[in-house]
Amino acid sequence: MQDKKINITYIISDIDKALAFEWIAEKLNQQVFELSFILLNKNQGCFLENWLKERAVPVFYVHYAGKGQLWSSFWKVRSLLKKLKAQVVHCHLFDASLVGLLAAKSLGIKKRIFTRHYSTFHHEYFPRAVYYDKFINSLATDIVAISQNVQNVLVQKENVSLRKVHLIHHGFKLELFGEVPPEKTLQLKQKYNLEGKYPVIGVIARWTHWKGIQYIIPAFKNILQKYPHAHLLLANAHGDYTQTIRQLLADIPHNYSEIRFEQDLATLYKTLDVYVHTPINAEVEAFGQTYVEALASNILSVFTLSGVANEFIQHEKNALVVGYQDSEAISVSIERLLEDENLRKNIQSNTQSSIERLFDLNIMIQLLSDLYHSK
Repeated sequence: MQDKKINITYIISDIDKALAFEWIAEKLNQQVFELSFILLNKNQGCFLENWLKERAVPVFYVHYAGKGQLWSSFWKVRSLLKKLKAQVVHCHLFDASLVGLLAAKSLGIKKRIFTRHYSTFHHEYFPRAVYYDKFINSLATDIVAISQNVQNVLVQKENVSLRKVHLIHHGFKLELFGEVPPEKTLQLKQKYNLEGKYPVIGVIARWTHWKGIQYIIPAFKNILQKYPHAHLLLANAHGDYTQTIRQLLADIPHNYSEIRFEQDLATLYKTLDVYVHTPINAEVEAFGQTYVEALASNILSVFTLSGVANEFIQHEKNALVVGYQDSEAISVSIERLLEDENLRKNIQSNTQSSIERLFDLNIMIQLLSDLYHSK
């Protein structure tokens, strides 16, 4: 029987609100683990920091606005890890992994973990950053791959030993997406002026090239020919591809709306008639939480297979699958979902069973606990 808790410190960069860390703080066995957080952020007082403080979870802020603070952050993080007597360090996101793993290694901390939250992004868009990725890989004793796709990138493209990589899918409180009171859905429809609009086609993705929104908008224009009151709802509407997307939207000025951020995602999904997520190739999406969220919400969906979707999305079983960068196929599939009642019923009867075996929160917590215990 273990009589001393294992001290685990999470180091996270550029974070505001992230349900996954709230769930981990709630679910990780407090009789076995002593959990603390170090947040590398530009400004103090993010949502997660305040949430942790309200629950008396030790949390420390380190100012980090970019690579100019790399070494000052290193020394601050190193000092905190020493003070916390961290036995396990688990880093999330690029800057936190670079700073945190360096600090942990300099202290001789034997369990140095980071979760890889992206796949081929650097390979495709910033090839020089792959050298940093390989350096981060070398600092870690263990790497959490959030999908089979990420594991393949680490092993096949970056030559990481398979023994070092642990496949642990994101876990979800799946019931949160199914149990949404109708009055909450109505309130959100009123908030975003969606009442009386049909069909509402939803996209929840940053405005960046690889998310493939540039192929969804022409597909929606095709839908308008048959459904003139259709509405395109674009959430998480910001990013480095904004200019191109705005040019495409200029043709449908009265049939779309955009939301920069909506905290109540579970209810937002319920305002939609069809959901669409179409990354441009199989590898560029590392995971794609939205695939799981849409199915947990039982929303009819059109997808390309990217990231974790390759592991569980099946055409005509739990969604409709289209080829990459194909607007025509997207519009045809949206129409099929709107017009084929038998297809809709079949898909919606399979959504829950296809996600429970992989993405239940308790599975992730158990796998993380096993990793923290391992030698």
